[in-house]
Amino acid sequence: MTATLAALIGAAPDAAEAIRYSGRSIAYGDLARCAARVAGGLAALGMRANDRVALWMPNAPAWLETLFALGHLGAVAVAVNTRFRAVEVADIVGRSRARALVLWPGFKGADFVEILDAVDPAALDRLEAIVLYDEGEAPAKLPGRLAGKRVLRYADLVSAPPFAAAAGTAESGAAIFTTSGTTKAPKFVLHTQRSLVDHARAVAPAFGYGAADAVMLQALPFCGVFGLSQALATIAAGRPMALLPAFEAEAAARAVAAERVTHMNGSDEMYRRMLEAAPGARPFPTLRRAGFASFNSDPEEFVAFGDSRGLPLAGLYGMSEIQALFAAQSPGAPAAERARGGGTPVSPEARVRVRDPESGRILPDGESGEIEAKGPSLMAGYADDPAATAAAFTEDGYLRTGDLGYTVPGGFVFHARMGDALRLGGYLVNPVEISSHIEAHPAVAGCQVVGAKTKRGERAVAFVVKRAAAAADEAALIAHCRAGLAAFKCPEAVIFLDAFPVAESANGAKIQRAKLRDWAKERFGA
Repeated sequence: MTATLAALIGAAPDAAEAIRYSGRSIAYGDLARCAARVAGGLAALGMRANDRVALWMPNAPAWLETLFALGHLGAVAVAVNTRFRAVEVADIVGRSRARALVLWPGFKGADFVEILDAVDPAALDRLEAIVLYDEGEAPAKLPGRLAGKRVLRYADLVSAPPFAAAAGTAESGAAIFTTSGTTKAPKFVLHTQRSLVDHARAVAPAFGYGAADAVMLQALPFCGVFGLSQALATIAAGRPMALLPAFEAEAAARAVAAERVTHMNGSDEMYRRMLEAAPGARPFPTLRRAGFASFNSDPEEFVAFGDSRGLPLAGLYGMSEIQALFAAQSPGAPAAERARGGGTPVSPEARVRVRDPESGRILPDGESGEIEAKGPSLMAGYADDPAATAAAFTEDGYLRTGDLGYTVPGGFVFHARMGDALRLGGYLVNPVEISSHIEAHPAVAGCQVVGAKTKRGERAVAFVVKRAAAAADEAALIAHCRAGLAAFKCPEAVIFLDAFPVAESANGAKIQRAKLRDWAKERFGA
């Protein structure tokens, strides 16, 4: 089976419903034909194979149309997070050498024109064209510094003659995603058409997307692998997605009910907000598979919360380099298993192993170390960075994920990032083990645990947000740990906060553990 984006969308029945968006329905055949016309319009602009086009817009059918259009050309979509601001946009658009930028300046959720006006002009030097998408709102006035760039409406692309040539191949670059990094510029993760399509075709049956009544809620943004992996798998199954421009809890909850959504994926924060917005004991009776990534919650507590409201949560695993939905827990498994990240890889060709980071030894089931993975969903590499690409892979082609976990028969369990893992008493320790114990104290609303170098060596440091009016102090919480944990796991200090520092990402707010590590370092003067 041909592994191109054109083949993926062309395999769906022409009249089958692909997208439900803003009260209208779009068939797969119409989506494919529109993509061919957009490809023709981009070709008329001078876009060719291997060129890069930045997509900086919320979810809309046009995002997917442009991705598939670029697939026809053999060109590459550079996914720009809609939450990014001037410095980040300048870095990605400039460093990627994008020749065109597609954006939705009239979208009410973000002032893209104001952000663009603050972008360093030098970062836009390589841009030759700017494509403005709209949904009937008044035309936007672009910053004067963009004078000289060719500016046209997305509707102009849609009205072009269809692109007839087949320039894109399975090995053509298809999409660039940015890694999340806080201390240096993010790396550009490059996926080919083959890796995107093969992965979508593996995810669809593994997640049950091909069921005759399956409907996907697409509230995750296309600009991240979490959202795009889900969308392409839905297309591989030939089923409809209920598409939201951006995640809003009330709108998402209404869409699940109105569209009889059966499948979705999201972060713990997204689900919690949806459940808060939806009344009733079982507000989403049609939803039978809800994959989740735990960014801010105790996973076991969160799965129990979901079960109490009839929400069948199950843990996932993925990253930009191997795509989201690489592995998943079974929705029919016991709650303790569903709470874990990791699970069974969706592709029968995927392989996972765990290596001791100090000795280099491949570890047996149950022993924790760095997760290494390979399979059809692997990236081609980091674009324009051969040294980083070489460092990311082992000699036999496994990706060094930088994640802590262990294998089990038929799958694996993800604990935490290796940077978050603690080396305490000679053992690799998952910080969640400590934070979960502290959160069991009635005075604690939330806890995050990081490591710090102290006079006694590497030790755990707990950051705690107390419940309102709670009176517990540092000594009480350390005593609570000593009563239930091995001595080497007990925190050296407990630091109280009003709230955890967070950073916005494509999939919602994430706690800034790097900032917590800096604060812990300051506490001990290391």
